[in-house]
Amino acid sequence: MHLIELYKSVQGESSFTGVPCIFVRLAGCNLRCAWCDSEYTFTGGQPFTADEIIAQITALQPCPLIEFTGGEPMLQQKELLPLMQRLLALNYTLMMETSGERPLADVPKAVHKIVDVKCPGAGSAANSFHLPNLEALTKNDEVKFVLSHRADYEFARDFIRTHAIAEKCGSILLSPAFNKQPTDQRSTENATLDPRLVVEWMLADGLPARLSLQIHKYIWEPRKKGV
Repeated sequence: MHLIELYKSVQGESSFTGVPCIFVRLAGCNLRCAWCDSEYTFTGGQPFTADEIIAQITALQPCPLIEFTGGEPMLQQKELLPLMQRLLALNYTLMMETSGERPLADVPKAVHKIVDVKCPGAGSAANSFHLPNLEALTKNDEVKFVLSHRADYEFARDFIRTHAIAEKCGSILLSPAFNKQPTDQRSTENATLDPRLVVEWMLADGLPARLSLQIHKYIWEPRKKGV
């Protein structure tokens, strides 16, 4: 497998927010979201065997929570899925953040999937979601929408209602997009969309969702990597 980085920090988003977590960031992505903050993962990375990855994880113990992220982890599913099975057998709690563009039916059910649905503000990546993945969702999983403006919110609201997303997964996340060239200020001024507006819209619509802020961009300087 090709890795960009492997490190220990705290989970920055999802229902695991604030929990210590080991991040395994894989190389490669087939989408180009307009607001992407991980463009350094598109190419490169170093090859590691599953044994080498497990050894690195073991060296960072104690920490029972692991997230696979990218890039797009499912581009390396041939190696990733057996590694997940090994880690589950070792009693780790696993998460995976994925664009939802790749089929997810073969991902072990015990893995907590954070599945993005790309809104219009994602640019060329919009409408890339693989709809059959809705049937692969469990109550372990979360569906995330990154919002750049009101039109993105309305897209997310309508998608949630049309596909009864709240009945299919454990949590729905609405995440304001972040400026690609943020200042060093650890504040919502770097958000493309004011989180307060998202809350107001959610409350007005009675939407069964959760505001999700990337807290690592408020704990550390927004441009800092490996945290």
